Amino acid sequence: MSFDYKKEYKKFYLPPKTPTIVTVPAMNFLAVRGQGDPNQENGAYKQALGMLYAVAYTIKMSKHKPEGYFDYVVPPLEGLWWQEGIHGVDYTRKADFQWISLIRLPEFVTREVFDWAIETATEKKQQDFSPVEFFSWEEGLCVQCMHIGPYDDEPATVAAIAEYAKAQGYEADFCEGRFHHEIYLSDARRCKPERLKTVIRHPVRKASSIP
Repeated sequence: MSFDYKKEYKKFYLPPKTPTIVTVPAMNFLAVRGQGDPNQENGAYKQALGMLYAVAYTIKMSKHKPEGYFDYVVPPLEGLWWQEGIHGVDYTRKADFQWISLIRLPEFVTREVFDWAIETATEKKQQDFSPVEFFSWEEGLCVQCMHIGPYDDEPATVAAIAEYAKAQGYEADFCEGRFHHEIYLSDARRCKPERLKTVIRHPVRKASSIP
């Protein structure tokens, strides 16, 4: 049976629909950075996803896995989102989005394996994969919950996250390296909008006692 990160690390991938506090450890990812509306036809975002999945599956099918290493399900797509001068995101200004699209890497993937995968994908696809990065990130203290429904309905879930954080003595901690984070558990091409499952995660810190 293939190792499935969603099932093995339910704390991070399958939270309840009500907000909870979580501390997220360091992980390595494939990453592509960009900006603009993710819904743009053949835009930068959709091109980024194509590159990420091509490299992710090159690694999955590689012979670089250690002897006896488990087969695995490629982890779900994730996204970090922000806009200049805004804490969090403004869903009415999608053209202003800046983003980092991510797919988590298995633990055996070193920078050497990553470099091999980029070179292999480039040769096989005859495409430039230089925008794909080896991205190490420790997210730290966050509030998260499961959002069920269309992406455009996320503001209500975001508001619930903020309300919960405040009630628990935390405040938002959006800053360099700490972003609005989404993990996509559904394939939007095949799933009805009302059934989409998306983990929403926000960085927090203990609220200041100074008014």
